[in-house]
Parts: sequence; structure tokens; C-alpha cells
Amino acid sequence: MRWMSVCAVAAIGVAATAGPAVAAAPSAARHQTATAGPKVHCTSKNPGLAGKLAGDIAKALAGRKSMASLSFYDRPTATKCTFDPDKQYDSASVVKTVILGALLYQKGGTLTPTEDALARKMITVSDNGAATTLWRQLSDLKDPKKPDPVKIQEFLDKAGMRDTVLDREGSWGLTQVTANDQARLLRLLSGTDNSVLGAKARSYALDLMRQVQSEQRWGATAGAPVDAVVHVKNGWLPRSKNPDVPDFDKGDWKVNSMAVLSGKGYDSGLVVLTENNRVPEGHPAEEGMNYGIETIENISRAIYRDVYPGAQGYDPAR
Repeated sequence: MRWMSVCAVAAIGVAATAGPAVAAAPSAARHQTATAGPKVHCTSKNPGLAGKLAGDIAKALAGRKSMASLSFYDRPTATKCTFDPDKQYDSASVVKTVILGALLYQKGGTLTPTEDALARKMITVSDNGAATTLWRQLSDLKDPKKPDPVKIQEFLDKAGMRDTVLDREGSWGLTQVTANDQARLLRLLSGTDNSVLGAKARSYALDLMRQVQSEQRWGATAGAPVDAVVHVKNGWLPRSKNPDVPDFDKGDWKVNSMAVLSGKGYDSGLVVLTENNRVPEGHPAEEGMNYGIETIENISRAIYRDVYPGAQGYDPAR
């Protein structure tokens, strides 16, 4: 008889205990005390794994100044872990996976040579110009200054990504995403359900994520078994200190990462979203991005170490 081990552990003393963001308002956060904050929830068919994961993820989060949310699944062990997974974050470039999914959905999985070139640049080197071109292609351009991404919304609706809020003024990097919705997209791409995207389209998307250039393979890949095939897409966004930027966002780095493991029996996905990666006055700007990456990689290593004990872990080069 199969049974599920279930465990929930609070991440005490971590800035990730912020409450849910206000819908459609980039990164507006309601802060809560640690005791009222979210907990790490894990379930698994493997006895002891759920409790170990929940405890180790909580330890990885402890003391971090970043706000963080995560969603992890591993199909072979029927394992799932979440931490504040429905909180909304500025997407930065992880929304490019959504743009790709919408393009493939609208085109039935068959792209023109021009679309293929744009999609490859958008994913493998995170080219912003390519993302903007495809965003506009998938938008209603009645008001050219405010492209309404109606065809991307059609894809979100079909995929069940109900908590993703597209930026309707063309600033795709300010689209609001959640860890759960992005993990839902990873499940779609790595699964066998043809109701949204066919096998050809899913394989194409994962292949582009497999080809992401080496310097952008940090984050949710850290600690992954080196014999796994790793598909990744990251996003990073420094917010300015301009007067029109909300106080919470001024000077903040948004750093996000999502990865799928496949091949040799591996079948898992991890999404970690972070914000509040601040740069101390007078310090180099990249410290904010690096802090967010470290938060993500602490979580990633803890998860892979528990799910794949004894495996040699991947160490991203940065």
C-alpha cells in the first residue's frame, strides 16, 4: 500500500516570510512576522524524505535577507515541496519561457525560420530584443505604445497559469509570476499531456533551455546530478531608484531561476523566485544579483542533495 509522507517546517528568521503580493502591482509586499509567515511544505512517497527536505530547505532559507518562494516536484518519488508558492514577483527574464510557450501554442508547434531564430536568441542568450519582438507579435497593437498580449493570455488560460499577470504596457519583465505557475509550466513542458502543447513543441522548448549558454546556467541547477540533462532559464532585474518606482522596489534586484532535470530516469523541476536582494551603499551593483543567486543555490543544493543522495552535484560557473 502506498502512502505519502507529509511535513511542514517554518523558515524562522528569514526575510522570505513576506505575505502575498498585491495582484498586478509589481512587488508590492505585505510584511508579516516570522511566526505568521509561510512554511516549507513537502510531501513524498518515500518515508523520511518529506521531513528531511522540509527541514533542509528551511535551513537553506534561514538568515537570508532575500524574500524567496519555491516550488519543486520530482515525479519518480512523487515528491513535492513549496514555500510561499503563490506570492507574485517581477518575472524578469523567466517570463521568456511563457512567451515561448505562447508562441508554440499559437503556431501549433511549427515556427517560421524567423520565429525560430528569435526564440533561440530569447532563450539561449536571454536576448531582450527578441523577447520584445515576439511579445509584440503575440499582442493586440491597437495602441502601439501599450501592446496588449492577448495571445499570451490565451496560452496562460489554456495552461491553467491563473496567477500570472501580464504587463499590458509592454514591460514584459514586470509581468507578475508565481513559483507554482512557473512550476506548472515546467510540468507541462516535461510531461506527456498533449492538450496544450504537442510533443514536438515541448521537446523544442526543452531543447532551447538545454542550450542556454554556460554563464547563464546558475541558480536552480546548482547541485543537480552531473549525469542529468539540465534545462534552465534564469531572470535578473535591477530596479532603479527613480521617483516613479515604488519604495519597496527602489534599488532592489529581482533574481529568479527555473530548471528541469531529465534523462537517465531523472524527471524533476525546480523554480525559485527572489527579491529584496539589496546592495549596501557604496558596494558594487552586482552584489545584489550575486546575493539572490546564492539564496537560490543554497535551496537548490539542499533539495538535490536530499533527493539524489550520493550523486555528484553540478557546480555552476559564475
